[in-house]
Amino acid sequence: MADYGLGSWPARRARINGADVALRQHTESGEHSEHGEQSADRSLTYAELAARVEGLSRAFAELGVGHGDRVAYLGPNDIATFEVFFATARLGAIFVPFNTRLAADEIAYLLDDARPTVLVYGPELADLVVAVDPAAHGVAAVVSVAGSGPGSYAALLHAAAGAGVGAAAGHCVVRSEVALSDDAVILYTSGTTGRPKGAVLSHANMTFNTMNQLAHADVLTSDVALCMAPLFHAAGLGQVSLPTLFKGGTVVVAARFDPGYVLSAIAALRIASFSAVPTMLQMLCEHPDFAAADLSSLRFVIYGGSTVAERVAVAWQRRGVPLLQGYGMTEASPGVYLAVPEGAAARPISIGVPHFFTDVSLAAGTDEPEPGTSGELLVRGLNVFRGYWNRPADTDRAFTDGWFRSGDVVRVAEDGWAYVVDRVTDVIISGGENVYPVEVEAVLNALPGVVDAAVVGVADDRWGEVGFAFVIADPDAWTEESLRAALRARLASFKIPKYVRFIPTLPRTATGKVRKQDLRATAATAVGAAGTQPSIEETDRVHSRRHPG
Repeated sequence: MADYGLGSWPARRARINGADVALRQHTESGEHSEHGEQSADRSLTYAELAARVEGLSRAFAELGVGHGDRVAYLGPNDIATFEVFFATARLGAIFVPFNTRLAADEIAYLLDDARPTVLVYGPELADLVVAVDPAAHGVAAVVSVAGSGPGSYAALLHAAAGAGVGAAAGHCVVRSEVALSDDAVILYTSGTTGRPKGAVLSHANMTFNTMNQLAHADVLTSDVALCMAPLFHAAGLGQVSLPTLFKGGTVVVAARFDPGYVLSAIAALRIASFSAVPTMLQMLCEHPDFAAADLSSLRFVIYGGSTVAERVAVAWQRRGVPLLQGYGMTEASPGVYLAVPEGAAARPISIGVPHFFTDVSLAAGTDEPEPGTSGELLVRGLNVFRGYWNRPADTDRAFTDGWFRSGDVVRVAEDGWAYVVDRVTDVIISGGENVYPVEVEAVLNALPGVVDAAVVGVADDRWGEVGFAFVIADPDAWTEESLRAALRARLASFKIPKYVRFIPTLPRTATGKVRKQDLRATAATAVGAAGTQPSIEETDRVHSRRHPG
């Protein structure tokens, strides 16, 4: 059986264009990196990457990593992240990247859940690793990316090189022990309810996700892509990064997201593409350097995670940058829908059309959604995972007749392009009427002076549920009363939030999604303290029900 797994990619690519740069770690001029040697401005060709992956895989094997074992990674984006990913896959083991924003107790839970044999960590997280004490959670070896002492990352690679591994980088032997059906990655979901769940993605899932991406957006061998989305999320690996490495382009690895740096890097490095969440796109277009930045090298930008405000999409379009919104989830590696360059500009908030090897349906169960219909999106395909790590009951609940239940309500327009309406769990049922927060948020975000907004439902004695809006806005532009008046001209009365609170920021996950469970808790507390006084909109609703038409 030949090895066509993800771990064979560097060696296979090295046979084609081994002298070309595969990965580049880039830092701003004059910046002192906390990574030391690993994160300084440096690069690896495909031949060098293949050699290091071969050596690191042998080193992991010496540490006891075998087929199906887990290797965890805790650190910011780095060339080392990709090396560990490919080396782990080379062994038929499972790569498990951890969210760097988690606290010690949360990391401890993930270690107990995944039970990795090895933990590789970046120097920025050294104190966190000490606090967690990986050995107490069954980790056999802990490896620091920094330094060169015994047990360090550099020492592992040096020992492998001393043993003659990878001396001829372009001629690495492709192993024959990894099947496409084998598990490759465990990515932990954000855990909006309860503890995070580990979505297990196979080599086939991520390979076909790469094929899906390339079917929608062309990647050239000469392309330079910027990887700034966290590699502990599906978008960091699956969108742009792996497709670029598959095609033999260069991936520039940014350890962190900084709008000023990104704008300068696009010009300096002639970046052709990157993936982002809407918050990043907004921060970039609101940066003072955006108007004058040289963006001419960008061929496309992919974004997802939530819907971007239309004004943000238009701002990028005015700079001549094709903005392609996608829709996906960790469980789909992550792509399900993606806009294509032909037509995206005319539909700035559409998630596009289904991916090539992905099937979609609505809750009605038809194989293809009828134009003009909406419902809960169901997904199946070669990119869709088989289940959650050690959670058979959760896996069973996630599927219906072989279809993965997305939990999102999607509307398919007459032209076949789709739009996310809302989360099934976010829909507010108020007086028997369905209120989709995304619709209300879009109207709020279109108002001048409103920077961002989120709407959640809270319990109400009269209507069952009502809306509670959290708004970031210019304090001189709006009051609660004037904001409601503006909404009244654009929305039916039952859609207008009963409560409005102005806040400085919205709580978000690492992927930029608003943490609505936090907002619901805040709203419930606020409503409980304030009582339930009827609003003008409620009076209007009662009147309209009594006097229809």
